[in-house]
Amino acid sequence: MQYEAVIGLEIHAQLLTDTKIFCGCSTEFGSEPNTQTCPVCTGMPGVLPVMNRKAVEYVVRTGIALNCEISSHSRFARKNYFYPDLPKGYQISQFELPLCEGGYVEIPGNGSNRRISLTRIHLEEDAGKNIHVGTTRFREGSASDSFVDLNRAGVPLMEIVSEPEIRTAKQATDFMKKLRTIVRYINVSDGNMEQGSLRCDANVSVRPEGMKELGVKTEIKNMNSFRFIEKALEYEIKRQVKVLQEGGRVVQETRLWNTEKGITESMRSKEEAHDYRYFPDPDLVPIEFDTSWIDEIRTHMTELPDVKKKRFMNEWDISEQDAELLASERSTAEWFEETVKLGADPKAACNWIKGDFMKLLHEDNIQISESRIKPLNLVEMLGLIDKGTISGKIAKTVFEEMYKTGKKAGIIVEEKGLLQMSDESGIESIIDDILADNSDAVEKFKAGENKLMGFFVGQVMKETKGKANPKIVNEILRKKLGR
Repeated sequence: MQYEAVIGLEIHAQLLTDTKIFCGCSTEFGSEPNTQTCPVCTGMPGVLPVMNRKAVEYVVRTGIALNCEISSHSRFARKNYFYPDLPKGYQISQFELPLCEGGYVEIPGNGSNRRISLTRIHLEEDAGKNIHVGTTRFREGSASDSFVDLNRAGVPLMEIVSEPEIRTAKQATDFMKKLRTIVRYINVSDGNMEQGSLRCDANVSVRPEGMKELGVKTEIKNMNSFRFIEKALEYEIKRQVKVLQEGGRVVQETRLWNTEKGITESMRSKEEAHDYRYFPDPDLVPIEFDTSWIDEIRTHMTELPDVKKKRFMNEWDISEQDAELLASERSTAEWFEETVKLGADPKAACNWIKGDFMKLLHEDNIQISESRIKPLNLVEMLGLIDKGTISGKIAKTVFEEMYKTGKKAGIIVEEKGLLQMSDESGIESIIDDILADNSDAVEKFKAGENKLMGFFVGQVMKETKGKANPKIVNEILRKKLGR
């Protein structure tokens, strides 16, 4: 019997606000434990929460980007459960009336995009962080000491919930990657998975192919890398199929991904929504705003990556693969567009960005906007190539020096003596010496071994340290070799 997986994702994105959802405490990452707290975010009685307008705006902005229905009237609910990192004993979230419902995300499919529907997007507060250390002598693996850092408590989160329309681990990671690109594009979250700014819970079940009813699901909690998401889902799908094939029964539970063992492990029995005893928060008024505010936010939205990708293909004849790469990060797309606006040939600029530039950026793990090279630097260098001042080979040396120092291409060429050699008489003299020293190769070439042309060109370039004008070199060689 063949089985298929049914996967739904719950993605938590920390919003790019300077302060928490109901107070003025900082949201900066990496501060000393419990230094960014106040009576509001630690749940003291008698406090006055004040709504963070930016947090609401960012959820609305995301709803627009993801084609959601946006409600101008929503409200907060209490999600009740006790845990040390929630001093109030409940989490402020949204339940019956979220800010956004519906919508979709398009991911790559077989020949065309696949649309994954969304259930909702809602706003909530984050909890703190528990840190367990040491072991007891009574039970191996249990903590002897536990600490709580409440810096994260009250940080505004946006939860994006998908419909159970994902069928493979690869589709799930594609969905996450697309969402990360979009929230970074519209500047509502930095999407930094290492710092927990973007993390994912996955609900996974399997069922016989053709069956419409859903199987018993498990939830895999708090995955914060694309690689772990894909590996965890692949393992969990195989695990559930094996259980069913052996006549067993999948148990509804929450599981964690063990990165060292490469397996999912049971954490606790899975709670249902009613176990959280959701009810409207009696201390918080509903969120209400005029629908004209949605229109105002919409007018200031940036061009989204899919739209930008298509424009690159249509306006500048960039291939789909290259356009996908250029549009994958907003900073890269804007850098490319600025380069073309300043006069660079689009395809030449694309080739340098996706090749040498991306390689250097990857090695240093930085964004293109953080580089010392600016669009005008690349435009100037491309101009030197077009004029024949430098060769393509020398340009690679120039580019690396620009990347290291931020100097202009012309200054680097002058300082390092990299001007291209275009003196025909001088090049001809060098070619004559090379042909004389390689008479056997000349005879073989004339006998039909055309590939030796590359050998002769290489010898000239070696002799001139890459400075000879390739066009002139090829013209003189063809003339002297009779081709």
